[in-house]
Amino acid sequence: MDAHFLAIDDLAEVPTVAVVVDVMRAFTVAAWAFARGAEKIVLAESLDEALELKARHPAWVALKDGPPSAGFDHVNSPGLLRSADLGGRTLVQKTTAGTVGALAVKEASLVLCASFAVAEATARLLRSRGGDSITFVVTGEDGRAEEDLACAQYIARRATGARTDAAPFLHRARTSRAAAELAEGVRRGVHPDDVALCLELDRFPFAMVASPEDSLMVLRPHSAPSPAPGASV
Repeated sequence: MDAHFLAIDDLAEVPTVAVVVDVMRAFTVAAWAFARGAEKIVLAESLDEALELKARHPAWVALKDGPPSAGFDHVNSPGLLRSADLGGRTLVQKTTAGTVGALAVKEASLVLCASFAVAEATARLLRSRGGDSITFVVTGEDGRAEEDLACAQYIARRATGARTDAAPFLHRARTSRAAAELAEGVRRGVHPDDVALCLELDRFPFAMVASPEDSLMVLRPHSAPSPAPGASV
């Protein structure tokens, strides 16, 4: 497997396979949304588009970064979302980094959105595809977010089937700038459990695949293939 780790602004061409990583918090939130029953997540280009989609589809659930805001139902916090009843619902998500990264690679043949919560399922899906070149999009802090890079590098190693100790990667995320800002209340729309939830490795058994549907980029859960008997895990 040929792995590349790029910031959003460094994407010079359309990758074949893209893994868009946002640990704190977009794709941890997305994983929790699916665990709470959401059917799909529409990735919005802008706050205005999110509100327009919500206006056209009042039953959809709109969420964004930052504090609560008129027109939005939730904020981008796993701790605040984990008790929501989202059975069969469609979400509209707009965040500062994660959704931007996914939309930047929307023409790739396969787009996966990832965090530690779905790391192994993501790696298993990549393993099942064989020897593709994979571009990991490190979304936070213009590609410098330590938690996103650590998660991307961990998934890349697991995608080769290599036995990998997750502890050093999780430590990098735990001591990252984003984790500190969440813990210290620098960022708005935060639950005290957000950092811990973002560091829960393999909490969910599904990967998350984004693809175009009716001119929108839509994220859905995807059950990764089970490992073959005797395969390295």
